Amino acid sequence: MVMNAEKKTTEEEAVHLRRSIGLLPGISFITGTVVGSGIFVAPKGVLMNTGSVGLSLLVWALCGVLSTFGALCYAELGTTFKKSGGHYTYLLETLGPLPAFLRLWAEFIFIRPAVASYVSLAFGRYVVEPFFTPCVAPPAVIKLVSILGVSFVVAVNSWSVSLASRTQVTLTVVKMSALVLIIVPGILALNRGQTENFQNAFDSESFTLTKLPLAFYSGLYAYGGWFYLNFVTEEVINPNRNIPLAIIFSMVTVTVCYVLVNVAYYTMMTPGELLMSDAVAVTFASRALQSVASVVPILVAVSCLGALNGGFFGAPRMLFVGAREGQWPALFSMIHIRRQTPLPAVLFLYPLVVVMVARGEIFQLINFASFSRWLFIAMATLGMLIHRYRFPEFPRPFKVPLGIAVTFTVVCFFIVGLSLYSDPWNTGGSCALTLTGVPVYYITVKHQHLPAWCRKAFNYCSQQLQILLEVAQQEVQTY
Repeated sequence: MVMNAEKKTTEEEAVHLRRSIGLLPGISFITGTVVGSGIFVAPKGVLMNTGSVGLSLLVWALCGVLSTFGALCYAELGTTFKKSGGHYTYLLETLGPLPAFLRLWAEFIFIRPAVASYVSLAFGRYVVEPFFTPCVAPPAVIKLVSILGVSFVVAVNSWSVSLASRTQVTLTVVKMSALVLIIVPGILALNRGQTENFQNAFDSESFTLTKLPLAFYSGLYAYGGWFYLNFVTEEVINPNRNIPLAIIFSMVTVTVCYVLVNVAYYTMMTPGELLMSDAVAVTFASRALQSVASVVPILVAVSCLGALNGGFFGAPRMLFVGAREGQWPALFSMIHIRRQTPLPAVLFLYPLVVVMVARGEIFQLINFASFSRWLFIAMATLGMLIHRYRFPEFPRPFKVPLGIAVTFTVVCFFIVGLSLYSDPWNTGGSCALTLTGVPVYYITVKHQHLPAWCRKAFNYCSQQLQILLEVAQQEVQTY
């Protein structure tokens, strides 16, 4: 008994990431990351490429189903491989070190900074614009508020894992309240017989089959983020139970809410009015919620902040695991000795995002990011199918039906192939940026051909940063 007590005390004092994420924080983590700016922006893109109310609602429902299929695949991966790191870990375990390194390289060279910059600028815009209406808000003020939002999120995630988790729960409650605030007036109006915008719902003169994949692309963007809980597997309490439950509950909830939000939009706005609006939620509020219309931009800003917090909570864990596997500098696999947070990995993203926000030239990189993100997701689920075939007896606490896994993988590769056809310039640039990681991998990871003086200088800088940041290697294996 004394030995066990001493061992428990030692483990509590040791430097390692704690299992502190239960079912409710897990649900909040997924829901809060998925529900960002997408549902307030993407309806215009979906309608533009479908041409009809009925088909656009069908696309929203199917995008939810496809995203749920992907989330279920990642539920199997998250319970099969107990390491954190999400995409990186699954590619490493199923397809090998080079694809995993390329995923890590792409994530931190352009995917994560671009996505975080886009969300933070959306946050800044919705916070600032109400103060300058009807004039145009100064871009410098929007950028300043965006950087303040990023700084707040970085500070929270650097200070405490539990604080970041509680912040995510709070922000998720607020943003789901925003969705309810949109859904309820729309459903009430529909109940009163306001159905004129749903007459001949599938009639369209502008629809062409080639536009349909682009509609799905817009919808899937709004559902993005369902994979973030897999980035923190080692910090989830009872992951075999909580990861699948959190994923299923979150995705069903988000899908139902998204479809109902779009029904509410079309109840209060004609398709033409929706296409004319640059801020669909704000236009809706001016029609249906005149007394509280000024609150809606703030609620949208909170939604963006929640998505930003989820990204900064999850993505650094990929860097943390990559460094632990020897594919990134060891400094980034270290944890703050008192805060028990992966401080170097969290801080690494901060200057990249700030620089991109300050420049404001991120929209082209968003296109780059989408191509690479879907390519690696497709590779991860393909790797899952290959791993199943090669190791049929490997323990899998949660196993997704084969049809679901195959369907999702084929659709992902179709999206990637279509983007290569429809936008070869941006997708080619994305491919080229990703492939720049190949020589980096062979020089620094595979063969370590760096000159001795370079390694010595790098090790010295790492030691000084370790002392300055008060970080150390993890002392307890958490997988």
